[in-house]
Amino acid sequence: MALWRAYQRALAAHPWKVQVLTAAHPRRCPDNTCVLCTGSLMGVGDIISQQLVEKRGLREHQTGRTLTMVSLGCGFVGPVVGGWYKVLDRFIPGTTKVDALKKMLLDQGGFAPCFLGCFLPLVGALNGLSAQDNWAKLQRDYRDALITNYYLWPAVQLANFYLVPLHYRLAVVQCVAVIWNSYLSWKAHQL
Repeated sequence: MALWRAYQRALAAHPWKVQVLTAAHPRRCPDNTCVLCTGSLMGVGDIISQQLVEKRGLREHQTGRTLTMVSLGCGFVGPVVGGWYKVLDRFIPGTTKVDALKKMLLDQGGFAPCFLGCFLPLVGALNGLSAQDNWAKLQRDYRDALITNYYLWPAVQLANFYLVPLHYRLAVVQCVAVIWNSYLSWKAHQL
């Protein structure tokens, strides 16, 4: 708790410096998301995937793949997820237990399936898969990715929507996202 209070004091006194040091955008984003931070975390997730899960080692690390994931984070994941949170908060503005449950159900029942259905083929296209190979990969991997999503995100999002103030929600999601991005990178790059 003392560390959290120190973070809050530092954020209030020096918002720009603290946000830069915590990999957040140097100015407050209007939709409470940061594409630069999302891109960085997508890259970290890919590095973890390649080094700890796939055990490639530094010589076999695919830097282009990491840069692709960073680009996807900045150009797709950040804007799409940030926009979704903005829409979700407008559609269900409250923070009661029932509101949090409604947000989580919409997030996991509507957004997550659509998001994964776009993300996986986008990675395939960026990796040069043909339309036919990309479709086959989506059919093979989509269900498993969605089920894995349901093991992790419903509990995280329920707690996030109920317990965490709006301006800290992205930080919570970003912490969990490092693990999720490692999984997504591994899943998306399995051939």
